Amino acid sequence: MNLSENRSLKDFENNKNLQIKQRANSFYEFYCELKEKKHNNYRIVSKFGSSSNMRLIHPHTQEESNYISFVSNDYLGFTKHPKIIEAGKEALDIFGSGAGSSPLIGGQSILHENLEKKIAQFFKKEDAITYTSGYAANTGTLLALLQTNDLAILDMGVHTSVLEGCAHSNKKYFLHNDVESLERILIQNADKYCNKVIIIDGVYSQDGDIAPIKEMSKLAKEYGAFLIVDDAHGIGVLGETGRGAIEMYDAFDDVDIITGTFSKTFGAVGGYAVANKEIITLLKYFAAANIFSAAATPQAAATVIKAIDLIDTEPIWQSKLNSNIAYFKNGLDLLNIDYGKSASAIFPIMVRDEEKTKAIGKVLLDNGIYANPILYPAVSRKQTRIRMSLLATHSQEQLDKTLNILEFVQQGFGLSLRKNHYVSTEFEHYSVLKDDFALESCN
Repeated sequence: MNLSENRSLKDFENNKNLQIKQRANSFYEFYCELKEKKHNNYRIVSKFGSSSNMRLIHPHTQEESNYISFVSNDYLGFTKHPKIIEAGKEALDIFGSGAGSSPLIGGQSILHENLEKKIAQFFKKEDAITYTSGYAANTGTLLALLQTNDLAILDMGVHTSVLEGCAHSNKKYFLHNDVESLERILIQNADKYCNKVIIIDGVYSQDGDIAPIKEMSKLAKEYGAFLIVDDAHGIGVLGETGRGAIEMYDAFDDVDIITGTFSKTFGAVGGYAVANKEIITLLKYFAAANIFSAAATPQAAATVIKAIDLIDTEPIWQSKLNSNIAYFKNGLDLLNIDYGKSASAIFPIMVRDEEKTKAIGKVLLDNGIYANPILYPAVSRKQTRIRMSLLATHSQEQLDKTLNILEFVQQGFGLSLRKNHYVSTEFEHYSVLKDDFALESCN
């Protein structure tokens, strides 16, 4: 029986007719078949952490090798920045390895306090609350604020953590980045709920496109709605000083709550919500993900504080990232490869075929490129893609090699093509490395 051909992770999410052991056994058969076909490119073990160049244990051969990596969201390369590492070591020496308790009952050190002040100032807001993950930042904040007589109005592309955070409230979805669709929902529900809360991303993690924040904030004001923006993938990438999509639109005063994570540009782990002092004070006493979870490790807090400083004092990293984005985008345009509407560091290399996407993931890995196949149900079956995230630390040589391999993949499989694109001749020389390496077969 060929399980993987017709089934996906979605088939194992909620099956009320199976006992736990039956469900686990059924999924394990599916998992083993993916491994046998060498289409399981997930949970690959790295030897020295995440970066633009990673040493991996190949999931099928168990051999160690170096790979050009596009799976990390460490956009500015801060996880390996010497000043950030030093800040973490110093905090470990002074404060120890853990906080020991939740922020409410003893775990709030001076480092955590300073971090909350610093991230609030970074976004031009009065106060902040921090969590131990970006996921917890969304679920904790939303579960504490939204009640059964409220309406959460969600872009169809928001993160899973947002959906979980809205579990106890009413939900309606508007078409992705569609201002007219949003307005229709606001009009239809004008007098039906106590609170109407619009929740969007700044940059969307699957497509790399940017929300029309300014237009949506105008609708929020017009219809008396609250606006929350999760800009996890915009910080360090967009905006003149790296403050993300909200800075790009000059919309700090238009957004009621900003949420995000410390695990991407800030190079650590944890999450945050920033807003006015009244809302944050409420969250500090009612957000279960904060008050019933141990505070972040002191070294995590210290490294994020240093990372916030470096975004301002070392803008060279954002500049390098933006140069890499422009270079890679033009290379893809030369190859006529479809990367959707991406306007960030995230490039969805569109395949639009489930089995083909799995096979391409294998070919890329076999040729030294580590990138994630994104399959149903993360995206629809007609929107499957290889997602690639660019970092400031990618070299031009790495990007050139990757573009050449993508050209090879395009010839072997037929990637989705772009239409009506402009190509700068400045980047035509990328193919000079084409004959400098051997490619593994597409078969």
